[in-house]
Amino acid sequence: MMIRLTRLAIAAGLLAGTALPAQPVPSDPIDAVDPFIGTSGEGHTFPGAVAPFGMVQLSPDTHVGAARQTYDWAAGYRHEDPVILGFSHTHFSGAGHSDLGDFLVIPVTGDAVPLEPGDAKTPGFRSHKADEVASPGYYAVTLTDPGVRAEMTAGTRVGVHRYAFPAGKAAHLVVDLRSIIYDYPGKILWSSVRIRPDGIITGSREVRGWATPRRIFFAMRFSAPLTGHRFVSTEENILYKGFKGPGRGPETLDSLSGRALVAQLDFGALAKPLEVKVALSGVDEDGAIANLGSEPGDFDAVRAHTRKAWTDALGAVRIDAPGPMRTNIYTALYHSLMAPSVWGDADGRWRGPDDQVHEGRGFTMHSTFSLWDTFRAEHPLLTLIQPAAKNADFVNSLLASQKTSPFGILPVWQFAGKETWTMIGYHAVPLIADACLKRIKGIDCAAALRAMVASADYPPYGGLGDYMKLGYVPIDREPEAASKTVEYAYDDWTIARLARQLGDIATAERFDKRAQNWRNSFDAKTGFLRARKADGTFRTPFDPTAINYGSDYTEGNAWQYSWFMPHDQAGMFRLLGGDAKTVAKLDAMFDYDNSKIDYSHAEDISGLIGQYIHGNEPSHHVAYLYDYAGQPWRTQARLKQIVESQYKPTPEGLAGNDDLGQMSAWLVFTALGFYPVTPGSNQYVIGRPFVEKAEMMVDGKRFSVVADGLSDANAYVGTVTLNGKPLARSYVTDAEIRAGGELRFTMQATPNKAWATGAEARPYSMTPFKR
Repeated sequence: MMIRLTRLAIAAGLLAGTALPAQPVPSDPIDAVDPFIGTSGEGHTFPGAVAPFGMVQLSPDTHVGAARQTYDWAAGYRHEDPVILGFSHTHFSGAGHSDLGDFLVIPVTGDAVPLEPGDAKTPGFRSHKADEVASPGYYAVTLTDPGVRAEMTAGTRVGVHRYAFPAGKAAHLVVDLRSIIYDYPGKILWSSVRIRPDGIITGSREVRGWATPRRIFFAMRFSAPLTGHRFVSTEENILYKGFKGPGRGPETLDSLSGRALVAQLDFGALAKPLEVKVALSGVDEDGAIANLGSEPGDFDAVRAHTRKAWTDALGAVRIDAPGPMRTNIYTALYHSLMAPSVWGDADGRWRGPDDQVHEGRGFTMHSTFSLWDTFRAEHPLLTLIQPAAKNADFVNSLLASQKTSPFGILPVWQFAGKETWTMIGYHAVPLIADACLKRIKGIDCAAALRAMVASADYPPYGGLGDYMKLGYVPIDREPEAASKTVEYAYDDWTIARLARQLGDIATAERFDKRAQNWRNSFDAKTGFLRARKADGTFRTPFDPTAINYGSDYTEGNAWQYSWFMPHDQAGMFRLLGGDAKTVAKLDAMFDYDNSKIDYSHAEDISGLIGQYIHGNEPSHHVAYLYDYAGQPWRTQARLKQIVESQYKPTPEGLAGNDDLGQMSAWLVFTALGFYPVTPGSNQYVIGRPFVEKAEMMVDGKRFSVVADGLSDANAYVGTVTLNGKPLARSYVTDAEIRAGGELRFTMQATPNKAWATGAEARPYSMTPFKR
């Protein structure tokens, strides 16, 4: 089934007013994935070719003109754009920041070859598009201006293009080293391109962008010989090998360096499609050449290999659900399996945060860690559905980064091996702790604990010096202080948990104490988390609905952040006055009237249900908190409300940035009927399933979820059994899932207000629930 063509057929039927036959539900998970979901609206995903956790993300870029500096084109592409600029090899999936788009390639036909993209008034190498199709590991489109059918596939470290040129017309490629996502003057510090004696073209560029300096190298091999080439610099006032001029540089050299390079590659008239195989490396050009040889085969061979890799990865979860829900879930699973991406070369070498090249021994280096987002659900999901070796790679990559960091701390938000210092917290800590507490093999957890403590005890970072001295981050010395206080406290709790497992009682007790620091920023009088000043007073004026960047909170407000003490919900509930008042406050959050509030200035605030903001991460656990208050039926109702309003099988189908898989992982967990509210607790809080049946292979054992009687009307859980025995609590443990078995729900139309209501039935809290 070709996703794009199916959409057109459905649309045609609806416009004609005819009844459509039921669409068959694809039996293979890979055929249920729609890579176009999230490519419009706020999703920031890309439709192009990528292997699971692949270094290469080969995808079209449509960011032209002013769009090259716009948040909406963070992935370089928007589905509604009519024009394609070209196909570049690096993209983020769902990030809230714009960068990458390295080494853009575009086919051109005819005698005159434009070296500029052009615009609506001036012809250039960009082209209008038609007939896009995409599936995991494959993308194709017709470029109508040159009349070329373009296909893309990707392996782990390679991308392969295939271009079918019109018969009898001269075929050319333009390789633009100037093009980059979120462009601005001076972003490209240097670039280079050269032809090697064997016909391979190699090159590089150094970028001053989100991560600085970022170095990336490529090697490019063709299925047909070159008949000519031009290497051109479009930089003003250049000096190359004695040539100086106000415009273009020399055009016939076999190598060229500069800040604004573009290459024209000529192939003459071709009898068959041209294949272009491109490998990337973060180390050097020789590393890119070696990576090129590490994945042999032509376009079809690479495509088949990657399709199998996706079939295996997606097949870790087998789902029975109606077609649209199945598409949503499998596309979410697909988006959850792209990052962290491979960063080490095939020979194990990688470039670190110190900008030096290191040897990778015993693990494959990964980067692209959006940790503020992905510690919540994506990484807990990967511990269940990916092999232990892959999860160990993630942790060992973080530890290797800490060892080579100039600051001696774990990554905060890292890509291409470099730190961006984006977002807050030290959330590599819960990711590592969660893996160690689940006893994932291949990790030196004692060494990991030392790295975690080093990050938590680094005074220059984000107000940590004051946090350790005062017990909170003061707002008059550090922005977003309220958010930082509670996020540090949770991270500290995960350190204490791992330290206790390893028998380091002194460290456990020290960080248990720090884990209670959330209390120092919670105002029991107003019932909200608030920012305090160094003198101990809360900052005024105070508006719990206010959202401003660099204010008291990080991409949110008091309504969202007052619930972020996932390790101590009972402690917070007591400050609110007990279960009834907690439920009332939760209801007030979801039911809040926003009609007089304008959040248009805040890019990341989307997917609002009252003051619940599903389009950003601080709210993601909140619907599950009714379980902690002894009213799980309210969690079930809220989850239905969220799933139905925030996820659609359309390009606009994600309510917010997918954030490297977190938004998607939330849906995968929620659809299965449980969610990791508190990574590090080894518990998953029960919600309600959105699938009729699901099976996961975890550590070689089958764990099944069955929802008897599930329908739109039967939205509530009547009873739950685990391995045939009644389950009276509102959580399952990681050990129970890894042991294999069956979690069975009986669904009904009305709430069961007697199930899992008592204190003993509730999920973990550092402060015990009152019995």
